[in-house]
Amino acid sequence: MENIELSAHKRDLLGKKVRFLRRKGITPVSLYGHGVESSALQIETSALRKALAKAGKTSLVSLKVGNSKRPQIAIVREIQRDPVKGELLHVDFYQVRMDQKLKIAVPLVLIGKAPAVKEFGGILVQEMSSVEVECLPTNMCHSIEADVSNLVNLDQALHVSDLHVGDGVAIITDPGKVVAKVARARIEAVEEVAAPAAEVEAEVAEEEKAEEAKAEEKPAAESAKKAPASEKKQPASEKKPAA
Repeated sequence: MENIELSAHKRDLLGKKVRFLRRKGITPVSLYGHGVESSALQIETSALRKALAKAGKTSLVSLKVGNSKRPQIAIVREIQRDPVKGELLHVDFYQVRMDQKLKIAVPLVLIGKAPAVKEFGGILVQEMSSVEVECLPTNMCHSIEADVSNLVNLDQALHVSDLHVGDGVAIITDPGKVVAKVARARIEAVEEVAAPAAEVEAEVAEEEKAEEAKAEEKPAAESAKKAPASEKKQPASEKKPAA
């Protein structure tokens, strides 16, 4: 694993005053750990940004504090960023002991191609992005590869129990959890939604025709009602003579 080094210095500014540090290109950080007194430190933002890109939260970082000759070995625990600009606000480092195991979340990286995707038009779905492992700091892995090349059928899944890790690393996430699977394409669901829509359009068309037919029948019915009334009124010339 690549050795990542950072130079840090004791920090006097605390609380809201740390904004003055950020304006100068310096990020406030904290260092803590089991049996270790918490320390308020500061690191140049440009150097810290590069180190975080390499280390993530699964690599060891050597923090050289001030003029100390012995670096503090730590991992990144938490990164705070500005929600709008994405700029670094604060970083927490956890100091580790090389003889004590620790639990960390390791990212999962899918590799290979699932045959069921090409053969049956399935969709590869990644259900998990990381798993929790337990190991000594020297055995930490930056990521774990999840091979999906054995997914040959629809609905077939890759489980945590199928993952392979190096010696000295134990996965403590539930082995029955699904890492990735090949799901069926939702063509049937689309057809089911489209069918009712077509039926509704047909019903609307029938209702419009019925209304047009009623509109055409109405004038004819009104003229039919008026006709008998005119027939009952006889002309004077057709009246019978008095007996």
